[in-house]
Amino acid sequence: MGHSDADALLHAVTDALLGAASLGDIGEMFPNTDPVNRGRDSGEMLRVAHDNVRSTGYRIVNLDCIVFLQSPRLSSYKLAIRERIATLLELPVNSVGVKAKTGEGVGPVGREEAVMAECVVLLEKSD
Repeated sequence: MGHSDADALLHAVTDALLGAASLGDIGEMFPNTDPVNRGRDSGEMLRVAHDNVRSTGYRIVNLDCIVFLQSPRLSSYKLAIRERIATLLELPVNSVGVKAKTGEGVGPVGREEAVMAECVVLLEKSD
């Protein structure tokens, strides 16, 4: 459930990019009070955020993501997820890391009540 399409991983990547460039966060750039963001494609939101990051003179070196969910198992999907993120950000696939962790049956993730995602991005100031 979410205001946009609620893609937890792409939202985490968007937040990591914006935060690393000191451009705020996804809620500031795409507020849920704006009807245009209702059901909005998270890939489009990520591209807009990436354009803003590039306009400040930064480029992505790499990013590392973790998706926390009990099921489904993401092992067979990780390459496709990496490729999608790489395509959205115009990066080589080997610059995108994706890991998946379960909740081991504990907490909201383990009880399948929640999905969480985290991302760390390394930016480099362009010359």
